[in-house]
Amino acid sequence: MLISFVIPVYRNENALILTYRKVKAVLERDLSQYEYEFIFVNDGSDDNSLDELLSLRQQDNKVQVISFSRNFGQVAAMIAGYKYCRGDVLVSMSADLQDPAENITKMIRKWEAGNEIVICHRIQRNDGLGARIGSKIFYSLMHYVSPRMPKGGFDFFCLDRCVVDCLNKIDERNRFLQGDILWMGYNIVMIPYERVKREIGKSQWTLRKKVKLFIDSLIAMSYLPIRIMSLLGIIVSLIGFIYSAIVFIGYFYNETPFKGWTPIMMVILIIGGLLMLMLGIIGEYLWRILDETRKRPLYIIKEKYLSEDSCK
Repeated sequence: MLISFVIPVYRNENALILTYRKVKAVLERDLSQYEYEFIFVNDGSDDNSLDELLSLRQQDNKVQVISFSRNFGQVAAMIAGYKYCRGDVLVSMSADLQDPAENITKMIRKWEAGNEIVICHRIQRNDGLGARIGSKIFYSLMHYVSPRMPKGGFDFFCLDRCVVDCLNKIDERNRFLQGDILWMGYNIVMIPYERVKREIGKSQWTLRKKVKLFIDSLIAMSYLPIRIMSLLGIIVSLIGFIYSAIVFIGYFYNETPFKGWTPIMMVILIIGGLLMLMLGIIGEYLWRILDETRKRPLYIIKEKYLSEDSCK
């Protein structure tokens, strides 16, 4: 039996060797009956991450390295790793040492019990206040859209081979990977854990990337934005009809309610703002349709450092 560890890498120098050693220690202590492979996907890092990965590969030929031509994003790196992994079971984790390696054993034991998907979900995270608040709001909304989504979110999980094969069949861009995993309907078991504080390096999860993830996941997982537009249209129309009736009745009583320039401008600005918001939402959907029809690759691999039986 083979365990594949897929680890996306972006500016993770000095943490990669420690991540490898911690996982390797868990394997030797608790899972020595399993074969293993590491698939590190270098997502266009501009530091010494690739050099560290190649150094690890020289020490252990079970370390496979895929290097992108530029930064394509964490999701693209994970998907690339899934396509090249050969394991009977896959463990997906980050390279920043915030996911406790000890949980790997717990996930594998749950997988051995017949669960195709095992998720370590965050019940607490030792990050900054802004990151904690943003994460809570984002995943609370995602929980509303997808009820199986744990409120703390997840990035650390274990997938059976059949789940990996199904994920690899999804050919979409701007994906919300966690939503795809929950959508497939396989047996899922949750393991709560506390995400530890990052000790090495700085998070590359910028505000721009967080906003993109929020928009991508909301549009990919739900028709909620379109339905909100329809609801707003109905509400504004009702208000317009009511206001028209008030003006019509006031005409017969020689009274014109809400006289002056101010109420007219308020109505114009409110309706104009709503129209611009609706056009923006429609534009997001249209952009994604265009992005799909262009059929550009999700990522471009510059170099592959793989063993012969891993080449595809």
